Amino acid sequence: MNLWKPATLALALAAAYPAGALAQSNDELLKELKALKDRVGELEKKLADKPAATEKQWGMTPEQSTEFNRIAVKTEALEDNNEALGYKGLKIGGFFDPTYIYNRAQRRAGFQFLNRISDDGYNYDNGYFGTAAIDFQKEMDGGTKWRLTLMPNRGAGSIADASGNSIVHEASVSIPLGDLQTRFLAGQIPDWSGYEYTQPTTTKLVTRGMLLDFTEPTAYTGAGMEIISGKWDVKGLLANYNSTKQPAGRRSPVIAYRVDYSKGEFVGFGFAGVHGKAANFSPFNVDPTSRKSPDTRLDLFELDGYFIRGDLTLQGQVGVGRQKDASIVPAADGTLRDARWWGVSGLAAYKFIPRWEAVARLDFINNAKNGGGLLQYSVEDGRNGIGPDATLGCTATGWVDGCDQGANRYAFAIGVNYQLTANAMIKTEYRLDRATQPVFLNIKDGSYRKSNSLLGASVVVFF
Repeated sequence: MNLWKPATLALALAAAYPAGALAQSNDELLKELKALKDRVGELEKKLADKPAATEKQWGMTPEQSTEFNRIAVKTEALEDNNEALGYKGLKIGGFFDPTYIYNRAQRRAGFQFLNRISDDGYNYDNGYFGTAAIDFQKEMDGGTKWRLTLMPNRGAGSIADASGNSIVHEASVSIPLGDLQTRFLAGQIPDWSGYEYTQPTTTKLVTRGMLLDFTEPTAYTGAGMEIISGKWDVKGLLANYNSTKQPAGRRSPVIAYRVDYSKGEFVGFGFAGVHGKAANFSPFNVDPTSRKSPDTRLDLFELDGYFIRGDLTLQGQVGVGRQKDASIVPAADGTLRDARWWGVSGLAAYKFIPRWEAVARLDFINNAKNGGGLLQYSVEDGRNGIGPDATLGCTATGWVDGCDQGANRYAFAIGVNYQLTANAMIKTEYRLDRATQPVFLNIKDGSYRKSNSLLGASVVVFF
């Protein structure tokens, strides 16, 4: 097709109607002809380019198609193999935190890492730090969740197990019943009280708060239920208390429960409790016939909450507790009395620079009644600062004036954390512990003081 035919036609028309042509100047006619020529040129260029565009091929060459099929087959084989080996839904994590501790009254300074709690006992300067753990979590088809956390020497199992040799911190299963929000729970489950937990990846300071150390259980071994409804999460267990197996003569489990409410993205609160019989370690709690120490009634209840938004973290907790016949000092006539206490704890943390975080925690435990006595601490303890005035010799010589008054305990800790990498953090802490009675043993001269200081630092690495 000749695209110049429209131009020729236009000229012929102009010649046939000279009046119209004369009405225009020569310059205007030349401009119109030039514009018409340019337009025709554009149309010719588009027609020339169109065949080239239609020749383009969208898709894969035979070689590319063969390679794609090979990759698809290999990917499906890998998926089938992972499922056959049990890797589907499996998540593996872990952490460790070598720790340096300086304790003034104990005249001890050095690193601690993977040391056995059973060799030295559980103390506030030898708690849930200096640990290493590996965590396996698996969610199976149908929603069943399985978890095994191994923490040698320093996990909940090493405290709950009588031998102290267990490396299992948690071994639990969660099975949906009808829907994913109603679940059956069973196994060994670490205690869920309070705003602090045992893992160093979830805590802000090197040491743990006094309420976790002295007023909360360690672990439960048993079975129960969990129900999630909207913003509420309710779970409860019928379980052994701090025991992987009931010893001879013990038949009564405890009831443990936890309720959480997430008000919004940043705010929430919860409460937890334990009720039942537990081991009583008071030296005065001995049956004259069997010469054994019977279990006694235990009741614990605590309320905690949090506000976490941006760089600011606020956490708090209040708790009360009582154990029958477990006070450090009996009555003047030798009658056993209850250990009673209540406490509060608060923590504030702020990231003043993205990698730097300042932390402060304040704890208080009122333990003045009946000469003192906390959860599983039913004797004078000069290392942890528990009991009446240690200079009176209350438990050694019997009841004397002043033995009724146990020591109230305070602890103030401040620290700075530095995020070294995405998976490593350095924690530092200074902690001051005080009491209303001289209960801290200074091993240098055997004297007792009302205060003690501690310095701590740890490197937390996790994946």
